[in-house]
Amino acid sequence: MSGLIPYLLFPGTAAEALGHYRDVFGGELQLMDYAQAGRHDGPGDAVAHGQLSGGPVELAGADAGADDDAVQMSGMFLSLLGTADAATLTRWFGELAAGGRVIDALQRRPWGDHDGTLVDRYGIRWLIGFHPED
Repeated sequence: MSGLIPYLLFPGTAAEALGHYRDVFGGELQLMDYAQAGRHDGPGDAVAHGQLSGGPVELAGADAGADDDAVQMSGMFLSLLGTADAATLTRWFGELAAGGRVIDALQRRPWGDHDGTLVDRYGIRWLIGFHPED
């Protein structure tokens, strides 16, 4: 049993995006296209379901179907606060920021913790941070 797993709908970039997240976080990626799933509400070669599991971060996603909107994040972040050691979180921040946009650099805050925010190349907003002793 696991906790919350974000399920993201991409505008035709699910295979690329989920592959990128596998490269960043590790784990195993399983992809099934619309044809394999027996679905007709999207192009046969589009991703009907993808699952990144077995690593420190689990995500699921698909290419948005004809009646679906692709993800547009506003007013939220996917938070990775304290989910790994400082070096790993710093690496994740850099890898997720590549090709995206840093909103607020990963830096030490007045209360002593480090955090930063970014929008990755797929439009997903991330909050990443750690306690200095972690």
